[in-house]
Amino acid sequence: MANVSHQMRLSSTLLRRLQQRVTAVNSTSSRNFTTTEGHRPTIVHKRSLDILHDPWFNKGTAFSFTERDRLHIRGLLPPNVMSFEQQTARFMADLKRLEVQARDGPSDPYVLAKWRILNRLHDRNETLYYKVLIENIEEYAPIVYTPTVGLVCQKYSGLFRRPRGMYFSAADRGEMMSMVYNWPADQVDMIVVTDGSRILGLGDLGVQGIGIAIGKLDLYVAAAGINPQRVLPVMIDVGTDNEKLLKDPLYLGLQERRLDGEEYLEVIDEFMEAVYTRWPHVIVQFEDFQSKWAFKLLQRYRNNYRMFNDDVQGTAGVALAGLLGAVRAQGRPMIDFSKMKIVVAGAGSAGIGVLNAARKTMARMLGNTEIAFESARSQFWVVDAKGLITEARDNIDPDARPFARKIKETERQRLREGATLAEVVHQVKPDVLLGLSAVGGLFSKEVLEALRHSTSTRPAIFPMSNPTRNAECTPEEAFSIVGDNIIFASGSPFKDVDLGNGHVGHCNQANNMFLFPGIGLGTLLSGSRIVSDGMLQAAAECLAAYMTEEDVLKGVIYPSISRIRDITKEVAAAVVKEAIEEDLAEGYREMDSRELRKLDEAQISEFVEKNMWSPDYPTLVYKKD
Repeated sequence: MANVSHQMRLSSTLLRRLQQRVTAVNSTSSRNFTTTEGHRPTIVHKRSLDILHDPWFNKGTAFSFTERDRLHIRGLLPPNVMSFEQQTARFMADLKRLEVQARDGPSDPYVLAKWRILNRLHDRNETLYYKVLIENIEEYAPIVYTPTVGLVCQKYSGLFRRPRGMYFSAADRGEMMSMVYNWPADQVDMIVVTDGSRILGLGDLGVQGIGIAIGKLDLYVAAAGINPQRVLPVMIDVGTDNEKLLKDPLYLGLQERRLDGEEYLEVIDEFMEAVYTRWPHVIVQFEDFQSKWAFKLLQRYRNNYRMFNDDVQGTAGVALAGLLGAVRAQGRPMIDFSKMKIVVAGAGSAGIGVLNAARKTMARMLGNTEIAFESARSQFWVVDAKGLITEARDNIDPDARPFARKIKETERQRLREGATLAEVVHQVKPDVLLGLSAVGGLFSKEVLEALRHSTSTRPAIFPMSNPTRNAECTPEEAFSIVGDNIIFASGSPFKDVDLGNGHVGHCNQANNMFLFPGIGLGTLLSGSRIVSDGMLQAAAECLAAYMTEEDVLKGVIYPSISRIRDITKEVAAAVVKEAIEEDLAEGYREMDSRELRKLDEAQISEFVEKNMWSPDYPTLVYKKD
């Protein structure tokens, strides 16, 4: 009975979400919301060629004759007025024709050619760009985001054509408070900021890391419906330790060594103060900061600003949703998650983030006591570049120390400090093998063969490192070596595996895009003062409950990217609801905190949907500035 009560205390919200996936709830009450992202006319202060050269307002051939007269562009466009649908069809036809022609020789990969064509559309017509992206999200998310965005960042100095976002550098110290007013938008809802120190698994790419911030914000717009005129990608250039970039005459960033220590913190502090002075309610997502700073900056700012770190908290949430999904796929009760043996390869910011989130969830299942928290620790084995982390190791990273195995434990398991991943898997026989190492092929044949002896009837393999070349193994390797009954989820997209006899090995994508857009949107619409652990937990549980029982039993534990708008709406609604329950919500625009608290679950979902921007051309009305 004690276990049951612990389970109910822990996951009452998760169980409720699972039940809601089975039985649709029809709300008898209705409430009208005025969408803030509707079709009201837009006032512009420019005409003629200026309006055609502005990607925020340019409609191209879709300008009506009335607008052409009003904006002084009659005669500047071909006479045939095209519909949005015609424009989309025309672009898609051109895209298919130009994909190969756009390549700059044999060294220009096919996916990069696609990115270049999409980027040109983004530069001239943002609304049409997001229309194409949303309607073809499954095909183009891997182009604007991982894995292609990694290649884009590596080549960004050569790809740069026109500025997008803002650049704050070590050379701008003392000037950031005035610089922030150079951005033309009076309102910014979402900033993604990076210092380029650890882009995906590619290392220090310096100023070229701006590409990851741009790609993330593309998904905030496409998935969460954040208005594209109110997003801002930011690069904080504090130098680079990449020798190749330091010597490259064409590199666009500061060619000096990275700042460190107090000098580094002073730059980040000045940036945070500047953006929150101009936009007090903005949400800042930290992205791809090296591990040595990721946790420190998160702890430094999270209690005072509306911010979160996607590598630490977003990855943790997505992985936690997958781990809970694996429990469901094994047909076990949710309380059994606290008994799962999990081997984690990688002890960077993402790996430690996953460990902390999973440990806290297990502890809640066991009663949320100090004893429960300590007991949960024993379910993890962490392997880094030096092997198994134990208390015998000198100079253990403080963030990894809580997960160092005790010496007596390792002796009982016939393991030792620095044991290889294969040795650990062979001795532990884990339920889950999770990779966040950024080492491609780390799950070797020897490691996967050891996993065949797992005590689980359905072991889970999560090679979550990005981009594709850094995945710890491929699905073909996993299914062929470990067996057909595994649960597979990777960070980058892979195709399903044909297992023969009509059976399919499902390749789930454990991608952060399932969570971070909803976390951002839910925080924005709730008006929450901070992004709390409870809000992040609510997002992860919502994602874990999204799949039906039938899907999960087939090994499908994450949804298709084609459903990203609906997933994001549900995650955002869960975040809003949790913010209300924690008394953090302060409301959004006309919906103040008192009105927000009156909404039931169906009304919260409606409120979220009504405030998601969609790519439609507004009527433009000129007003002299």
